[in-house]
Amino acid sequence: MKKRLAFVGAGALGGYVGGSFAQLGLDVTLIDPWPENVETIRARGLELDGVTPEEKFTVTSADALHLTEVQSLAKRPVDVAFVSMKSYDTAWATALIAPYLSPDGFVVSLQNCLNEETIAGIVGWGRTVGVVASLISVDLFEKGKIRRTIAKGGDKHTVFRVGEPHGRITSRVEELVSWFSRIDSAKATTNLWGERWSKLVQNAMSNGVSAATGLTSSDCSRDDRIRRFQIRLAGEGVRVGQALGYQMEKIRGLDPARFALANEGDAAAMQEVDAAMMPRPGANPRADIQRPSMAQDILKGRRTEIEAMNGFIAAKGAAAGVDAAGNAKLTAIVMRVERGEVNPSPALLAY
Repeated sequence: MKKRLAFVGAGALGGYVGGSFAQLGLDVTLIDPWPENVETIRARGLELDGVTPEEKFTVTSADALHLTEVQSLAKRPVDVAFVSMKSYDTAWATALIAPYLSPDGFVVSLQNCLNEETIAGIVGWGRTVGVVASLISVDLFEKGKIRRTIAKGGDKHTVFRVGEPHGRITSRVEELVSWFSRIDSAKATTNLWGERWSKLVQNAMSNGVSAATGLTSSDCSRDDRIRRFQIRLAGEGVRVGQALGYQMEKIRGLDPARFALANEGDAAAMQEVDAAMMPRPGANPRADIQRPSMAQDILKGRRTEIEAMNGFIAAKGAAAGVDAAGNAKLTAIVMRVERGEVNPSPALLAY
């Protein structure tokens, strides 16, 4: 019998992965809090799109449930539950699906930020797994329609990194890798926490900056002053991660320490990081619309994850005695934009 998969959150990433899994023949149920999204998927399927023609298809084989219908899962428990909600929704989303797990069922955090501890507090560490989605950009731009706005990683970059909190490679991790590898490049990792912190730094240097300025990711990177502020954010995040004992993975293809050194005045490191961050002409055919998740949230008038990203780095830095003032500054700015007190603008960063 096929394992039954459920995605709590059928937004950009959850819908993209869940829809792709269903298209591959896996047994998938999509659960979403947006009623119109659920009804659209039921009526005409989930439309997925990418930067190549073969990435465009409509998924009709996935079940879709409203939050009020989750109790129907009692008839057939879930073997793997993917929580793909915003970080601030992790606790209730996990609690929602926990009663419907099979005896060997477990929960996978398919999210930004560090949410495994929250999940484990509800279902236990033995039923908690993490998946880091690195350098992927997807957008739920209309109900029932999701597009990927950057190319697949392929053999150049490993997108999905799957790991246990304890670091051992288990059979369930290997099975998850086998599924994810049919969508894009994937691997099992013994360093989930280092992967998580590296992704956090990667998000911290781009998501909030795009949200605060109103610019696309590429336009942010092309602006010398904004790019230097992004390097500051990353450098602070790396130093905080080091203080906490994380063994970080590469960030944008570079040793994380290079970002910290660049921020601290090392000219050679700055030159190297600067070059790595500059967009390559023609590399992304959808560069003019590519915005990270937080910028998408601002455009849609939704709460952002700024407190779980840059705010988290700033708080951990304060506790560890490591300066992360740039991250604290950006957190305050994005929260003002989020509340509608100011409009997104490059001038808000005041460089």
